[in-house]
Amino acid sequence: MKSIRFMLLVLLVSSLAFSAKYVLKFSHVVSENTPKGKAAKYFEKRLEELSGGAIDVQVYPSKQLYNDKAVLKAIRLNSVQMASPSFSKFGKIVPQLALFDLPFIFRDIGHLHRVQDGEVGKKLKAMVTKKGFVALNFWDNHFKQLSSSKKALIAPKDAKGQKFRIMSSKVLEAQFKAVNASPQMMPFSEVYSALQQGVIDGQENTNSNIYTKKFHEVQKDLTITNHGYLGYLVVVSKKFYNSLPKKLQKDLVQAMNDATLIERYLAEDLNTRQFNLIKEYANKTGKLKIHKLSKKQIKVWRDALSPIYTKFYDKKKIGKDLILKAINTK
Repeated sequence: MKSIRFMLLVLLVSSLAFSAKYVLKFSHVVSENTPKGKAAKYFEKRLEELSGGAIDVQVYPSKQLYNDKAVLKAIRLNSVQMASPSFSKFGKIVPQLALFDLPFIFRDIGHLHRVQDGEVGKKLKAMVTKKGFVALNFWDNHFKQLSSSKKALIAPKDAKGQKFRIMSSKVLEAQFKAVNASPQMMPFSEVYSALQQGVIDGQENTNSNIYTKKFHEVQKDLTITNHGYLGYLVVVSKKFYNSLPKKLQKDLVQAMNDATLIERYLAEDLNTRQFNLIKEYANKTGKLKIHKLSKKQIKVWRDALSPIYTKFYDKKKIGKDLILKAINTK
């Protein structure tokens, strides 16, 4: 009887091992309890379900395998099969993704998603795919806000002379220079101490980034501008994708589409909840003032910053066609 049980166990393990013909390692840099982390886990469950276990998805969060800078090289080598880096990591590969850095180009989150899921997004993903990846979907962090320890940013003139941290981006450099501010390129990990010590006066980030990194605790004024956007592009190894039968390719795309809906919902929810926590801090301590701009005030900012678009009309930068198509997306 024991030998029969053992044989059945061996057959069961063998069948399970045989059913998972492909292994997909999904590497990302944030924790599992973030929108990206939760969406990655959902993708794992959904793809394994759709593929009937033929694809074994293994998610590695919190830089367990690679950081965002190294992961793109690893994907090209098929050492890891999937990742979701921020747009800035594609800067030298597909500079046109800097479209998403342009200030006030998106009217609201709905307009943004229509751009990403429509003709403009397809063109951008095709550019990435030509570089040795298969570009799948855009995932949200959210819209950015402006903060300062020096002066409330109500009108563009208030930014004059202030030093703002930026990530590596020619668009963001032009954005702050357009309002006579001083852009300071700096790693994200150094921003809190730089604000605390007065090395920089202000920064731009999503509500969730501001809250989790406690930037609101070392700033005096926070202005809700929704002027820019932070997001991610999920890519898969072209070698891995091409090795899949057509049916499994369709399963992968479907699982990613489903996970994208989840990720966008979670990102919206997190930014709302953490903005409420920032408001609680402001009300409780009196150390932070939150300013919500009127439509008229937003227009003043847009009019001051949108002239920089023409600096990126060159196709090697972003391209006039992409910029105008994004603006005119209904």
